[in-house]
Amino acid sequence: MNNITLSFKISPHVPEDRLYPVVDQVIALIKARGIKHVVGPSETTMEGDWDTLFAVVKDAHELCLQSGAWRVGSVLQVDLKPQGVTIDEKLHQYR
Repeated sequence: MNNITLSFKISPHVPEDRLYPVVDQVIALIKARGIKHVVGPSETTMEGDWDTLFAVVKDAHELCLQSGAWRVGSVLQVDLKPQGVTIDEKLHQYR
């Protein structure tokens, strides 16, 4: 399958002062995997193949739990088309 974009909002249930540090760990995980991404104020959009991106989502949930979250919620939005879709094609006119 060609590239998809996956927008991902994760909500680890942690004390308020731990929220951003845990989310920062999730963003670091995405960076460490070498995945093209754009961080927004409420979500991060990633570009890649289906299996890779969904593995990151799974690992991000596990990372939140390992970081002390007692519960983790998330919202995902996937965009796919047969020839693939990229972050650049969606945003180039705004840059």
